[in-house]
Amino acid sequence: MANKSLGRGLSALFGEENLDPAVPATSAEPVRPKNGFRNIPLRRIEPNRAQPRRAFDETALQELENSIRVHGVLAPITVRQGDNGYYQIVAGERRWRAARRAGLDTIPAMVIDADDQTMMELALIENLQREDLNPMEEAEGYRALIDQFGMKQETVAERVGRSRSAVANSLRLLALDEDIRSMVAEGKLSSGHARAVLAVQDVDKRMIAAKSMIEAGMSVRQAEAYVKRLNQPKETPEPEQKKAFAPDYYAEFQRKLEGSLGRRVHIDHKKNKGKIVLEYYGDEDLERLANALASVIL
Repeated sequence: MANKSLGRGLSALFGEENLDPAVPATSAEPVRPKNGFRNIPLRRIEPNRAQPRRAFDETALQELENSIRVHGVLAPITVRQGDNGYYQIVAGERRWRAARRAGLDTIPAMVIDADDQTMMELALIENLQREDLNPMEEAEGYRALIDQFGMKQETVAERVGRSRSAVANSLRLLALDEDIRSMVAEGKLSSGHARAVLAVQDVDKRMIAAKSMIEAGMSVRQAEAYVKRLNQPKETPEPEQKKAFAPDYYAEFQRKLEGSLGRRVHIDHKKNKGKIVLEYYGDEDLERLANALASVIL
């Protein structure tokens, strides 16, 4: 059974006294084995195929190589002995790579007994503690523990010292399209931005949303607000109802009155009432209009 203290880190597995720096591999004084520590030829060490970390920053690797050339390897790597006589790296692949580039023949290492599950957990823990993993590598590491060893999310969280929600949110990133996952791995999108992209309901619009976030330099909060607006359905304008055709009787009445009275007439019709406005042109014309109306009324 794997050690239950893995989530507390490598020191919980080995004990603080076992983590004292070994004598640099470049030193003339041989390293004295202590609780599993020894100098191992680099040619007999092979990388961990289940290593969650895939990308190694060239600049950081070069800086570590330069440091090793001057000071040697100050912190031993952790390995397990394989059936083929080689040692497999559990933790410290970056130091192993830099030591090879620096031309060292041996490297200080601690040999431990670890099954495949423990080996994968330790590799993931070390990278998480050093913050060496990009969000996609972290998510793929959790997925490997679940798929290969049948672990539940709660168990994974306990083993690596993370909250269950942190593991669940990380695993959600694996639902992204490959192109967007590459943006996350390259650091163009943070995990927070990536989760905002996942909230885009129209899958076909996720790439557009991701690019917009990058180009606009949105914060995570701005990205979330942007996605919220993107998800709102556009209001479809209702088609204008065609007005039923009705003959304009009032315009016809206006024309008849204007012909009979010889003046401009305006009928202002509203629902059930209205008014007729008659124009007159001077006092005499007003008197003629009044007489005409009086004769009609009387």
